[in-house]
Amino acid sequence: MSAGLVSSSWLALRKRWLLYHLGLPEFAFVLDPPPPGEWVSLDCETTGLKVGTDEIVSIGAVRIVGDRILASEKFEVLVRPEGKVSAQSIRIHRLREKDVADGLPVDEAVKRLLYFIGSRPLVGYYLEFDVAMLDRVVFPMLGWGLPQAQIEVSALYHSYKMRQLNALQRQSPDIDLRLVTLMNDLGLPLREAHDPVNDAVMAGLAFIKLRHLLSA
Repeated sequence: MSAGLVSSSWLALRKRWLLYHLGLPEFAFVLDPPPPGEWVSLDCETTGLKVGTDEIVSIGAVRIVGDRILASEKFEVLVRPEGKVSAQSIRIHRLREKDVADGLPVDEAVKRLLYFIGSRPLVGYYLEFDVAMLDRVVFPMLGWGLPQAQIEVSALYHSYKMRQLNALQRQSPDIDLRLVTLMNDLGLPLREAHDPVNDAVMAGLAFIKLRHLLSA
């Protein structure tokens, strides 16, 4: 049996399993085939970096179609946390308790995000953390975590730099994966950081550039 048939059979089996365990049938569309050439770049701001205890305070996302970021169709919501917003986190994202007091409950915010994403693959900078924070909400809601494919921009950039070094026959040093370094090296515009839409746009721009550089 060919690898393609095995892969198709596995994907079909996985989809059946996920549908069987789906808590809210209205979200079955997230398992549909993704629109070709489309992605969603997303970012979350949180009260801290502890996935088990910290909370989301804002979510930003933009759709990518081909080589374009559809910034006019951005997704942006404030989320009302159940606990306190620490002074340390306020210094990072500048969202005070009174700023998020009228935000959406996290369940409602994530439901709206799922409708925005659909089945499109996810793009992000250190996306694993954002997905882990969202999955705390998604899992009890759907019965499983976000099923969309995930593309990590810092990993793409690392692959690109390794290719450069190999072409120059240089030994690999530690590669600086900070977002500001990545954006400057790729000649892309920086936006004010720790704003979820800005961070999503920057990750999207880097993804578009790196996708072409790595396919060249």
